Amino acid sequence: MDGVGLGLDLGGTNARAAVVERASGRILAAFRSAVADRSPAAVAELAASVARQAAAAAGVDPRALGTAGVGVAGQCLGTTGVVLNAPNFGWRDVPLGELLARALGQPVRVANDLSVAAWGERCFGAARGLSDVLLVFVGTGVGSGLILGGRLHEGARGVAGELGHVQARPPGPGYHPRRCGCGAAGCLEAYAGGANIAARVREELAAGAHSAIRELAGGDPSMAGPVEVEMAFTKGDQYAVALWEEVADLLGTAVASAVTLLNPERVVLGGGVLLGSPSLERLVRARVASLASRSALAGLSIERTRLGDDAGVLGAALLPG
Repeated sequence: MDGVGLGLDLGGTNARAAVVERASGRILAAFRSAVADRSPAAVAELAASVARQAAAAAGVDPRALGTAGVGVAGQCLGTTGVVLNAPNFGWRDVPLGELLARALGQPVRVANDLSVAAWGERCFGAARGLSDVLLVFVGTGVGSGLILGGRLHEGARGVAGELGHVQARPPGPGYHPRRCGCGAAGCLEAYAGGANIAARVREELAAGAHSAIRELAGGDPSMAGPVEVEMAFTKGDQYAVALWEEVADLLGTAVASAVTLLNPERVVLGGGVLLGSPSLERLVRARVASLASRSALAGLSIERTRLGDDAGVLGAALLPG
């Protein structure tokens, strides 16, 4: 069935599959299930299950759809299907493509979830038809995808675009940066990812930091997260203001550097933390405008994602071979 594709989006929380009409980007059917067991074999079987459910809802045999596209929250070794490092799953060097092909009974193409989302936005979203695009999502973690010269850019080993793992606070004399889920210390994600923001706020409130965040979290520091930081920021809370300015500085500097280096025509922003925190988004945009080179800023537009959660399954279903 040349006109229809199967896309899967595998995250640490949910696995989602969709049957997509390639010409229009219309999702004919989709199915989602929570990830309970993060072992590679269990995730492969769950992926096959949601794919079969989506295909059944669309009235097609998934094996008739050819190669299934798969976006996974991890660093992928080119087109080999091997996931080198997936912090949200706790994986290292997992032959996911092989496991999925066996479980699905059809060939698969595995890529990083943000690369896949970037391709979806390029085909039918906020970057439609554009040749040079930088996509940046800030949710549980921080990730990015690259479209360069009209093509999905994955790098020599498939790990290009790992914006969340550039060094934002490198180790130095007497300074011990926060540890990232990837195993390194000082990564941007360790400071700007939603899970790490929440962990930091909870630690600092428990240690006695004064902030309205505590009350906004119902008096329980363990319930505090980015949502409460944003609310406190709008009230002028000093702790929240300082935290958002720090996160925006680190994130905005990284994006501005990428803009200067790559000269995209558009930056597409997404992710629950960034889009759910208008104050943080405004600060990040201002930082990019002040730090990126004037030459790279000329003609640059910054847009929000138009596909949202659908970017992953759409991009996966439409992945080039």
